[in-house]
Amino acid sequence: MDVKVNIDPAAGGLSVTITAPALTDEVRTLAARLAGQAALIGWDGDRAVPLTGADILRCYGEDKEVKVQTAGGVYDLRERLYELEGLLDRHTFVRISRSEIVNLGKVTALDLSLTGTIRMTLAGGTACYVSRRYVKKIKEALGL
Repeated sequence: MDVKVNIDPAAGGLSVTITAPALTDEVRTLAARLAGQAALIGWDGDRAVPLTGADILRCYGEDKEVKVQTAGGVYDLRERLYELEGLLDRHTFVRISRSEIVNLGKVTALDLSLTGTIRMTLAGGTACYVSRRYVKKIKEALGL
């Protein structure tokens, strides 16, 4: 991929142009990431539901599948968690265990009284626990 930066003091704002020979999934994903949206499709059986980063509470592994929880329900994802880490905004979404990624913007409470871990409460009341391996990383991300 060739990346060019053009600085123009007269520009009214930031503008990005993608030039490609065809509209591929890679181009769609790149455009969605630049626009600040995750290009994720949640599956409810045969029904596809488009999801943006703002919709997502958490992504987690369960029964060898990856699920995404939103305010509207839980959907299956076809991506793996390590792929989601690359797709989702790394400043908003953070891995809290080997099997879970949470949206820090949806965290409503933190319980730091537990020894060696942190209990996170997400919008809607869902509780998540940060594994010991990720506690230091989460504290740094939250400025604690």
